[in-house]
Amino acid sequence: MNHDAIVLGAGAAGMMAAMTAGARGRRVLLVDHAAEPGRKIVISGGGRCNFTNLHTAPDRYLSENRHFAKSALSRYTPQDFLALVERHGIAWHEKTLGQLFCDGSARQIVDLLVGECRAAGVTFALGRPVDEVTNADGHFRVTIGGVAHQAPALVIATGGPSIPKLGASGFAYDLARRFGLAVVQPRPALVPLTLGEDEALFRSLSGVSAEVEVRWEKTRFREAALFTHRGLSGPAMLQISSYWQHRTPIAVDFLPAAAPDWLLAEKRIRPRVALRRLLAERLPERLADALLERLALSGELGALPDKALRGAQARLADWTFTPNGTEGFAKAEVTAGGIATAGLSSQTMMANKVPGLYAIGEAVDVTGWLGGYNFQWAWASGHAAGVAI
Repeated sequence: MNHDAIVLGAGAAGMMAAMTAGARGRRVLLVDHAAEPGRKIVISGGGRCNFTNLHTAPDRYLSENRHFAKSALSRYTPQDFLALVERHGIAWHEKTLGQLFCDGSARQIVDLLVGECRAAGVTFALGRPVDEVTNADGHFRVTIGGVAHQAPALVIATGGPSIPKLGASGFAYDLARRFGLAVVQPRPALVPLTLGEDEALFRSLSGVSAEVEVRWEKTRFREAALFTHRGLSGPAMLQISSYWQHRTPIAVDFLPAAAPDWLLAEKRIRPRVALRRLLAERLPERLADALLERLALSGELGALPDKALRGAQARLADWTFTPNGTEGFAKAEVTAGGIATAGLSSQTMMANKVPGLYAIGEAVDVTGWLGGYNFQWAWASGHAAGVAI
């Protein structure tokens, strides 16, 4: 069967590419091994889909080429997708830091995309794994369930291996390598960090959360951190995990809002107050106790030497953890790395040396921050390919 384009992967990026190309009169076949489209969308944002971020900018993405995302992001903006959401009558709200969510269900975004695809005449081939992909004579031949389909354009939109329980795999990388494209080593991103036995004290704080500033080298995020039975999670830790390199330390400021020399100031004002009580006023009690146990410091402020209080201030503002790993692709929200941008056009997402072959979304070495940035990359890269096919 002949088509103008075959899109592999009915996720956010794949559906955006398909509906954009279809709306331009292209005959598009959208293929996915899953029986339903948009499975990752459905579970995203706690079931409400953090579908974009108002503060989207290229510097909020990781890639070996930090300039690569600029073109696509500038040509399809958060306001463009928001206009589509509003056209479909989907109620939304802004949470912290520019994050936009559905008031209702994430399924509304899936329904929007499916509806746009159907209106654009896109043909769906769901619940059918791809048997074979070949390229000859300017056409890509994709065999699905024993039936061969061909088109002059093929779009790789099958994502990365994060959340394998939803069927995620490294299929995109295998296919890219087959066509001579390089792949930047994939790794889990936006993923909880694990701690070793030497940090067992903090693993005992499972469920405790606090706003912190976490740093790795020159990168820093100020958001909530959550202690788990395995280590560190919460938005701050998920953010820094995308940058963190194995066996390197991260630094945590447990009181990012505290003024310089705040402990000495409190000592002058309230010399009779216990250090534990003071810290418990600013942090969850269990966390305050754990930190004080490590600091080996207790008693009334007035009885503690200034040098000891300065040392405590410094440690609380620069507490070092050395994670021993992450919770892996099973718990990673996205994949960092992927199909190397060096082999792709930033304007069209087409492979430079393989005419008609496109790669978009999470399959590509472009990874956004937590908070809707990865969806915006899916929309922008999918749109870039869709208008180029």
